[in-house]
Amino acid sequence: MREIFTGLPWWVKWIAVPVIALVVFGGLIGSIVGFLAYLLFKLLIFVALVGGLIYIVRKFLSNSSSKSDW
Repeated sequence: MREIFTGLPWWVKWIAVPVIALVVFGGLIGSIVGFLAYLLFKLLIFVALVGGLIYIVRKFLSNSSSKSDW
């Protein structure tokens, strides 16, 4: 593989080949990046909901225990 690229100009190795790879695999790369962004968004929503639930339950339990002290 190295012998193939040795005689080529630098712009072929560093510009043309990556552009061709992006054109060929661009849809796949876009799908993977989109899926990872979707998973990250769902994970953040899950963490926020669980954190909110824990906050509400602790707040409720601390209020109910302080009322029973009376």
